[in-house]
Amino acid sequence: MSKLQDLYREHGQSPWLDNLERGWITGGELARWVERGVRGITSNPTIFARAIASSDDYDRQFGELVAGGRSVQDSYWDMVRSDVGDALAILAPVHDDSGGEDGFVSLELAPDLAHDTEGSIAAARRLHVEIDRSNLYVKIPGTAPGVRAVKAMIAEARSINVTLLFGLDRYGEVIDAYLGGLEELALAGGDLASVNSVASFFVSRFDTEVDRRLGAIGSDVALGLRGKAAVANAQLAYQLFVQRFAGERWEALAAQGAKVQRPLWASTSTKNPDYLDTMYVDSLIGPGTVNTMPEATLADFEDHGTVARTVDAHPGEARAILDRISEVGVDLDDVTRTLEDEGVASFAKSFDELLTGLERKADALSR
Repeated sequence: MSKLQDLYREHGQSPWLDNLERGWITGGELARWVERGVRGITSNPTIFARAIASSDDYDRQFGELVAGGRSVQDSYWDMVRSDVGDALAILAPVHDDSGGEDGFVSLELAPDLAHDTEGSIAAARRLHVEIDRSNLYVKIPGTAPGVRAVKAMIAEARSINVTLLFGLDRYGEVIDAYLGGLEELALAGGDLASVNSVASFFVSRFDTEVDRRLGAIGSDVALGLRGKAAVANAQLAYQLFVQRFAGERWEALAAQGAKVQRPLWASTSTKNPDYLDTMYVDSLIGPGTVNTMPEATLADFEDHGTVARTVDAHPGEARAILDRISEVGVDLDDVTRTLEDEGVASFAKSFDELLTGLERKADALSR
């Protein structure tokens, strides 16, 4: 049995793959990862930009689409829907065997919708209709307008991956949106058991930004706190998850078949080479969670990761760490705002660069 399988069987954590590219689907690599214990897939505009730009796997379909009169942007979405559909089929047995808990593939909305509630609602609804599969997650960023879109989609019984979460306050709003959407669905007579959701907390980026600020402060105390913020932040998010999915409000929904909205640890590859390459996996293992990892991190964890429940092993320590970081002068609220803005901008940049590259390719094909 692999360590990835042990994560789920021993500790209730689902390992997912944070990558999707056509060559992995057609070459069998994706199916092999599923055999080793991967239970879901996440993607984002940066992942698709890298996959399409670095491979000729898409050239034939793209050429046919453009020759048939499709716009470059519509062609992009056609190619993405094709990949996602194939991946959904590969993960379908996991979805069925897990009773609908796992086996999901996540597809993100266009980045320019991150601050557009109504546009996000329309686009998420359209993707769920066009890709009519029960194991599809549409990813909506956890911006303030995005949170409102999440509530609306849950009320329509559409499964959502809420992405780009950094702060505990916003995470609390996301939980409220999920619970509120379920309550609206229940009032409308909908099937709560058909709805799934995860809340994607970005981990390593939090350390990158906090470490930069600690380094600028430069005191011995500040420097000694580097590399500790992200895990502490995620561990506090887990505590909030446990608290909010309990009590009368949640129990009333659970009695109607509602599933918890699991926290998902994203951005779990280490960006600092001085840190252990599995630190954002080893430190965040616990029941009712997901960890989505790029293939290198999956392989590193299989090779030398530690399978043990850690996410709530020291419940008081996480708060103390963040308090100390605040005391030395790091404004954690500003950190989360900065990271949200940078995350949206980064995905938008990748998307724009991808479309520019496809425009050039379309021009070359037309000559």
